[in-house]
Amino acid sequence: MTRQIVLDTETTGLNPGSGDRIIEVAGVELLNRRLTGRHFHSYLNPDRASHPDALKVHGLTEEFLADKPRFGQIVHDLLDFVRDAEIIIHNAPFDCAFLDAELERLNLPAFREHVPRITDTLVMAKMQFPGKFNSLDALCKRFGIDNAHRTLHGALLDAELLAEVYLSLTRGQDSLVIDLDTPRESATAAARPLDGYPLPLSQPSEAELQAHEAFLRMLDEKSKGRSVWKPRTSQEPSPSS
Repeated sequence: MTRQIVLDTETTGLNPGSGDRIIEVAGVELLNRRLTGRHFHSYLNPDRASHPDALKVHGLTEEFLADKPRFGQIVHDLLDFVRDAEIIIHNAPFDCAFLDAELERLNLPAFREHVPRITDTLVMAKMQFPGKFNSLDALCKRFGIDNAHRTLHGALLDAELLAEVYLSLTRGQDSLVIDLDTPRESATAAARPLDGYPLPLSQPSEAELQAHEAFLRMLDEKSKGRSVWKPRTSQEPSPSS
C-alpha cells in the first residue's frame, strides 16, 4: 500500500536564515493515489511579524497567530503524521529549508531524515512543461482543477489542490489496461482475457531493410562511430532470413 503526504507551509517571509518562521503547516494523505480524508493542519505562533509582502499572500496577522502553538508544541504530531510516507511538495527546497530551520532550533534531525522520500512537483512540472509557468495556480488552470476559492494562500487548501495536481501530473503512469486503484484480484481478472491474444507481426520488405540500414549507417557516420544502433555487417543474416 503506497502512502503519500502532500505537504505545504506558509511563512513570515522568504529566508529562514534571517529568522523567518513557519506560521502554518498542513498535509493531506494519499493511499494508493486516493485522498483518504486524513490530514494534519496547524497554525503557528512565529513570535515575529510577517513581512508585508508575505502578509499580502497569506493574510495571517500577528493578532490571529498570537494564541496559536509554537512549532515545538506540534512537531512530534507532525513527524508522526509524515513518518514512513513519501512527501510531495511544490518547490520542495523552500519548504524543507524552513522545516529544517525549525527542527534545528529543537536539536532535531533535518526533515529528510524523518521520511523515506521527498518528491518535488515543481521539478516534475518543469520537465513536463518546459518554458511554461508552473506555479500551483498555473497548473490548476492547465489541468482544469477548480481553484476559484483560492483568494489567499493557505497551507491546507494548497495541499489539497497540490494533491489533485500531483495526480494529474502522474496520470500517464497508470496502466493502459486498468486503473492502478483496481484491487489486485480484479486487476488479474481484468487482464486475463488479453492472455494469448494474437498480435499481428509484419516482416519488413527488402527495400525497407535497405533503407533502415542506410539510416543506421548515416547515424554511425554522424556520431563518428559512437552510435549504439550499428548497421549489420555483410556476414549478419537479415531479420527475415
